[in-house]
Amino acid sequence: MNGLTAGGFTGARRFPEGFLWGAGTSSYQVEGGVNDGGRGRSIWDVFTHAPGHVNGGDTGDTACDSYHRAGEDVALLAQLGVGAYRFSVAWPRVLPAGRGKVNQRGLDYYRSLVEELRRHEIAPVVTVYHWDLPQALEDGGGWGNRETAELLAEYAGVLAAALGDQVGMWITLNEPKQAVHQGYRIGTHAPGHRDPELAAAATHHILLGHGLALQALRASLPATTPIGIALDPHPYQPIGDDAESVADQLDAEHNRIYLDPVLHASYPDRARPELLPPDELIHAGDMELIGAPIDFLGVNYYRPHYVRRGDWLDLRAGETPLPDQPGFVEYVGLERPRTTMGWLVEPEGLHGLLLRLHAESGGLPLYITENGCAADDYVNPEGEVNDSERIEYIHGHLAAALRAIEEGVNLAGYFHWSLLDNFEWAWGYRRRFGLYYVDFGTQRRLPKRSAAFYSRIIRSGELPAPEPLPTHRDLAPVAEP
Repeated sequence: MNGLTAGGFTGARRFPEGFLWGAGTSSYQVEGGVNDGGRGRSIWDVFTHAPGHVNGGDTGDTACDSYHRAGEDVALLAQLGVGAYRFSVAWPRVLPAGRGKVNQRGLDYYRSLVEELRRHEIAPVVTVYHWDLPQALEDGGGWGNRETAELLAEYAGVLAAALGDQVGMWITLNEPKQAVHQGYRIGTHAPGHRDPELAAAATHHILLGHGLALQALRASLPATTPIGIALDPHPYQPIGDDAESVADQLDAEHNRIYLDPVLHASYPDRARPELLPPDELIHAGDMELIGAPIDFLGVNYYRPHYVRRGDWLDLRAGETPLPDQPGFVEYVGLERPRTTMGWLVEPEGLHGLLLRLHAESGGLPLYITENGCAADDYVNPEGEVNDSERIEYIHGHLAAALRAIEEGVNLAGYFHWSLLDNFEWAWGYRRRFGLYYVDFGTQRRLPKRSAAFYSRIIRSGELPAPEPLPTHRDLAPVAEP
């Protein structure tokens, strides 16, 4: 693998031997090629082409064109020095109708990708489902239909048979909470429903899909292949004793409603009944399937939420009303650092979350499967992208993660989100999360300053003081794909 032109850091703290470093993407956000290679339509193809759903009318039709540039992107991963690449498979590229006949050209694309990763000694980490449900299945009820969970398991079995000998780790689902909440309850993501009853049903069926996919993968893969799920628990912190009960309820309704079934095979009592699936949807054996043992828990962390009492008719600066919690607001102090998404930057929230999940899971291996920030990145006249905010973000969150490890948390790896600037869902191309800047007009990739910073951490295994910081010139040249 390519090396940096400089060595490690002076006076740095070290991560454990064998700690897995990676970067991530998802299929709809980077692949493009939506009409190529026999791919079927996904819910995001339909959603993005409907007016008013995405900023600027952007779509993922081309995205980063990774479908045609996979070799180039693997070369970037090798330049970084990562040990693993987390990516998702587009369900409609493999099964255009969501079921039935397999599209061999789609499987061949992913087979080629994993083989190219292996040639660079990079472990493929495959997410089975990262939100691009085949539109044909949505037409039949989507995640509101129990059959979709069963079809996810069939799809997972297809992937295991085709790719299982090369994939290092498997993730059944990415952030089922967002798929359900934004896709079925508030309508800001595909498929764009605003139906509380449908969302309650989708909550159970998508989790059942995890359990059934886990079962299908176990049946096809060697017993030593790790399988898990990636969830996005966001800490809810009360400001004042009178907000504690509200924070606990929000934690139940946004975090435990997915964590508890996976870790404890039950739904949380504190969640309001209308958010939970009705009893008639929960069949005998469902919760045992959902709560079957996993080998690791993926943790996607971006921000915490602070809750306090507030007057909705007389809001103070930094306050936002909390839906369904009259008299309470979410508060972000104006002096606190935020990303361009408006998200609070707080590494301490990650530290506390890792301690909590370590305790709740009984010491299960944890991987930070997403962590990163959007910034107003641009290419300066010298041809560089000096994303100092992202460097500070990475350093702060890795420091929090390392402190959790030093306190006994079984944290086994970190995947930065994301490798590339990409299609950022309803934000379109207005938000940049990547270590590599993408000129979407030309598809040119340019390493940001943060890429060199992260690469030095990977190669040295050390967490430095924030200064001095490398530039993109400290990265080795990209090898020819």
